[in-house]
Amino acid sequence: MGGYGGGNGIEREYRRRKKPPRGWLLVMAFALGNFVLQMGRHFDALPTWLLACMAVLVLASVVWVTLFMSRGRTRVGPDGIAVRGAVFERKRSWHDIYDIRVEPTPRGGGPSARRHVTLLYGNDGRRLGLPHLDDWQLDDPHTEVADLLTAAARHRGMTWDRRPEVEARIRRRAGRRKAWERAWIGAVVVLLCMFAVLLGLIVVDGEAPVVLLLVCIPLASFVVLAALLNWRWESQVPRSLREPEPPPAVRRG
Repeated sequence: MGGYGGGNGIEREYRRRKKPPRGWLLVMAFALGNFVLQMGRHFDALPTWLLACMAVLVLASVVWVTLFMSRGRTRVGPDGIAVRGAVFERKRSWHDIYDIRVEPTPRGGGPSARRHVTLLYGNDGRRLGLPHLDDWQLDDPHTEVADLLTAAARHRGMTWDRRPEVEARIRRRAGRRKAWERAWIGAVVVLLCMFAVLLGLIVVDGEAPVVLLLVCIPLASFVVLAALLNWRWESQVPRSLREPEPPPAVRRG
């Protein structure tokens, strides 16, 4: 299901060669089945546009995961790394790549999920996930990445030394990203709570302010949480990390 280059070469391709763990598939199937069951119980009471939006979201998620598992791959060559996702492909030249790191997933990823993923970091501090270069598809991603860095050193034209200014950009972007992620999680929790309130109001009164509960309140909560968490992060960033973004000429290395 997947082809991999020799350990001493730079030409490599990482793609799906193993199926997802059965436990992960069972959890996804249970969650989807429960969602369909809950929708069926209140099918007549919910607005048509809301049912249509939910159906589109579920279908889009299933299609995206299917496409990613079949099309997603990481190609490595003398010119750099090309990452293809469900639809788009992104390329990074070796001169634009600062480092490639194997990092643990948050909270270990659970018993049936990936525990480590591989991330590419650019000179501007941005990161890019490398599909299938993880412990789902590889027995030892740490050894594979170490070998890849060694093979790529001569194509990169420089060693993989750490640079303080790039490390600062990585830390700052990580803080901002965590703030946005927590804001999204909070908004989703609010959305689920509002959905429960919506169903309760429909059962009791036969009607409910759908737009207010499922659109306005979750969006407002996201805006408030994002602003609050980003402000909290920025207030904790030392002045030495508050440097401006590098100009394009510097980013190109």
